[in-house]
Amino acid sequence: MITPELAAAAAQSETAIAAGHGDGYDHMILALLAQAKGDTARAEDLFGQAQALSPHDPSVLTGRAKFLRESGRLSEGLAACDAAIAIAADYPDAWIERGAILGAGGSSRAATDSYERALALNPQAAPAHAGIAAIAARNGDGALARTHGQKAMAIDPLNAIAASALATLANEAGNPQAAVDLLQPVIDARTAPAFDRSLALGLLGDARHNLGDHAGAFAAYSACKADFAAIHADPAGGRMRHREFVEAIDEGLRAAPPMGPADLPPSPLAAQRHVFLLGYPRSGTTLLENVLASLPGGEALEERPTLSVADDAVLSGDRGAIVAGMVRLAGAADEVLLPWRDAYWDKVTGSGITPGAAAFVDMDPLKGTRLPIIARLFPEARVLVMRRDPRDVVWSCFKTQFAMTSGTLDFTTLEDTARHYDALMTLTSHALDRLPVHALDVHYHRLVRDFEAATREICAFVGLEWSDAVLRFDRTARTRGVATASVSQVRRGLYDGTRQWEPYARWLEPVMPILQPWIERFGYQ
Repeated sequence: MITPELAAAAAQSETAIAAGHGDGYDHMILALLAQAKGDTARAEDLFGQAQALSPHDPSVLTGRAKFLRESGRLSEGLAACDAAIAIAADYPDAWIERGAILGAGGSSRAATDSYERALALNPQAAPAHAGIAAIAARNGDGALARTHGQKAMAIDPLNAIAASALATLANEAGNPQAAVDLLQPVIDARTAPAFDRSLALGLLGDARHNLGDHAGAFAAYSACKADFAAIHADPAGGRMRHREFVEAIDEGLRAAPPMGPADLPPSPLAAQRHVFLLGYPRSGTTLLENVLASLPGGEALEERPTLSVADDAVLSGDRGAIVAGMVRLAGAADEVLLPWRDAYWDKVTGSGITPGAAAFVDMDPLKGTRLPIIARLFPEARVLVMRRDPRDVVWSCFKTQFAMTSGTLDFTTLEDTARHYDALMTLTSHALDRLPVHALDVHYHRLVRDFEAATREICAFVGLEWSDAVLRFDRTARTRGVATASVSQVRRGLYDGTRQWEPYARWLEPVMPILQPWIERFGYQ
């Protein structure tokens, strides 16, 4: 969004540069203007000039951190913020941006700490109040969210992050009209795609849905996803879409000879019970992850790149390279596979999982793409595959606001979402048919409707003793923290979220030919 303040500052910076005395700050301002216009390449070039001219200016480093965050490069952005803070620890904007980056990465406590440091330096920093409000609303702390949200809007009445936090509270309290009243002014004030407008549009969709205005909800969700696609179009340009990546793995699996398990020595870091939990986003994986993490000795990670070393060796490059990589995987000798296996456990324990844990759950709904690697490296592991009505899954992925990842650009239209779903279900089906993995399908509707029987069956399959601790999974979620888009649902305990697609059946009709085979195969016809 090009604000009047940014436009005015850019005009002054252009004048200074034209006169020959522009500095790094001036180039940084023009970089932010280029980013707001969607010219990522020019923004990158201008940030490079800014840092070359003013390498120790904390405002330049912080501006670049914002650019990196909005490009999805969180670790680079955090490093830029930390560099700014090392130079000027009393610069509140660096702490604010640090909070935004940590919040985007799911580190809620650390993000709140950064925002609080900013407020200690500048109590009138509306973005810091808004950031705390957003995290508190996400985590279910209504009082804290309301306090900081209201403070932010008293300072900046069109602050979209604060309005969105307060709208979240209104929606959860059963007052969707109040949410609409909060969101509509900040949406109307923004005329171009922007992160905060996309956030507000998604929440407006939720409010319209709660009011029974399904056409209005669909329009708001569609506008939200159009903004998301527009914001990320330039950074994603030229890269393989995630659906194409999935299709390449499937082609490679079909081209490769049969894959057997490697004969590797035990790892001293390995968990006693090892579970991969996959399926598809919005299929119930976060719910089941927290159920299993509630068991005595149960530990879990959600959506971490635990197989990154194997990924680099097998799944890098274009479609042809990935197909060839799958063929190499099938024939790889044990001495090649052993470092990949050991790197996995190094990453797991390095993420805080106890070495030799009683039970470890590696939850990632898209790790069906890694089933060939799992089959070769972890023959003793158990695989849980979440299944849910494909219409509910596809509708939920379309309407849900995700952080930018390699897969979320495939959720910006219903057709793209359905085609991505079809690709991953096809790969998962082929992998389960062809690979020596121990897998169990877990149906979401049965889990939420016959919870004890379903969880007893799951525990028996993975080799764990059932405990009534699983009934308190919502407390586990609050204690552990949840970084996925399912946080609000898991936080409120067990509920039946089936058949949410039905009010939107007419918009789903064009993609039904793609989904119908899976609806029938999974028993949802």
